[in-house]
Amino acid sequence: MAPSERHIKTDPTAHEAARTLADQAYEQILSMIIHGEIAVGAKLPTEHALSQRFGMSRPVLRQALQHLRNDDLIVSRQGSGSYVTRKPDGEVLEFAPIGSIADIQRTFEFRVAVEGEAAYFAAKRRSDAELAAIKAALLALDACIAQGELGADADEDFHAAICDASGNQYFTAARHSMKANILTGLNLTRNLSLTKPKDRLQLVQKEHYAIYNAIAAGDQIAAREAMRAHIENARKRVFDGTPES
Repeated sequence: MAPSERHIKTDPTAHEAARTLADQAYEQILSMIIHGEIAVGAKLPTEHALSQRFGMSRPVLRQALQHLRNDDLIVSRQGSGSYVTRKPDGEVLEFAPIGSIADIQRTFEFRVAVEGEAAYFAAKRRSDAELAAIKAALLALDACIAQGELGADADEDFHAAICDASGNQYFTAARHSMKANILTGLNLTRNLSLTKPKDRLQLVQKEHYAIYNAIAAGDQIAAREAMRAHIENARKRVFDGTPES
């Protein structure tokens, strides 16, 4: 092998280790925020202090801080540091213990990409029977809300039916490969919603109807945008709680 070829190769296990350490730092800082160790509006310890506390390098810690910024939990102020903007409800740790939250958030990112495009093609290609299957899952969700039930299975059926209606089996296969992870996220978000006023689940259902209506109308762009917005909102709803005042 030529020296130049050796130079460009990377060690995938090293990359995985760095990613895992960043996840650990992310989840430890999240736990500190949820437990009130760092209050809303308060400044995070310096990168140096956090890297020493967690026994991690500063580049790894910066990955964790970027993840927290992406989740709207902290904000960076130039020349000042990072500040907590939101304290998620404690139920997050009840339904998704530390160690799983970073993976749940990454699953949402996967779903935004895959299911947004599946909705786009479903709006273009769906048959009447496939549209009826999507509607049936939607009505099942209406019943779950009315009866105060979790509804995770009906939610899963709704999203799976849209992938099936895309006319491309690879969307269905890709989503099926992540089904266990997806169900974990669905159970988390719907359990959290049950701890809120009923209009929380009704808001989620309104997003579902926006997706369905766009697919029914054959509006591909609107279907993609509605699906992406719904999943991104679900990701953010994991961390609903007390915002900075």
